[in-house]
Amino acid sequence: MVYKNFNELITHVKSSAIAKRVVVAAAQDEHTLDAVLKVRDEGVVEPVLVGDRAKILEILEKLNAVVPDEDIYDALQFSEAAALSVSLVRNGKADFIMKGKLETADILKAVVNKETGLGMGRTMSHIAINQIPSYHKLLITTDGGMLLAPTLEQKRDVVINAVSALRSMGYDKPKVGILAASEKINHKLQDSVDAAALKEMNQNGEIEGCIVEGPISFDIAMIKERAVTKGYDSPCAGDVDVLVVPNITAGNILGKSLVEMAGAKMAGLIIGAKCPIVVTSRGSSAEEKYLALNLAAAMTK
Repeated sequence: MVYKNFNELITHVKSSAIAKRVVVAAAQDEHTLDAVLKVRDEGVVEPVLVGDRAKILEILEKLNAVVPDEDIYDALQFSEAAALSVSLVRNGKADFIMKGKLETADILKAVVNKETGLGMGRTMSHIAINQIPSYHKLLITTDGGMLLAPTLEQKRDVVINAVSALRSMGYDKPKVGILAASEKINHKLQDSVDAAALKEMNQNGEIEGCIVEGPISFDIAMIKERAVTKGYDSPCAGDVDVLVVPNITAGNILGKSLVEMAGAKMAGLIIGAKCPIVVTSRGSSAEEKYLALNLAAAMTK
């Protein structure tokens, strides 16, 4: 299964007979609640709200909405709301987490706690799924939001996280391109060397369930004709599902370029924990939050 656009993804999510339970940490945020309630009304999620109870009820009244009393937990401090939200997932009372009014660092501190968190023993990473008018299917870029300058081992985890996420959405064998400045290995550039090493890990079975190509340049990864012209033979050429960037700067530039200059729609998540974590910024559009909620639900079994 490969999704061409967000509409196909959302249709797939809505086909599930069971709504996923999303716990919203510090839920006293109108824009966040508005997005959650919209997705709830479409049968995709059931909200569990953690935060300042009085403020949450005030917003719900303003939105003319009702959430069962047993699904609203009072937690006045951000740290308390984060810890309780993580605990609800650990105890099976919620399927995934969405950040509300608190900072991303607050929720991640609770998530990565070695004793009470949601770690799985590997590096967590950020993915952005993009719907680009000029590309024939949805495209994941990673990691442009979390890891500053990942080591080879961290890049391996970034690939594993992205592949696991796509396979949970129904993809059979995702195609992964490890970006570098050139498709030829340059031993003077660590990013190029790492890309070749990740391809070797895939061929040796250390990274499973996907096809990894690298190093690969952006144009070859995205446009089949460029690969033909340059004589680059790979099933990933012009057909990647995932682009792995060398560092957060490259990922940030690529992501913003796709949205601001190429007309992409984007939804982002943190993955690699026991559940997806929706961490859209307070400045994110309602559509971005809506798409991210559907994306997280699609990744949740």
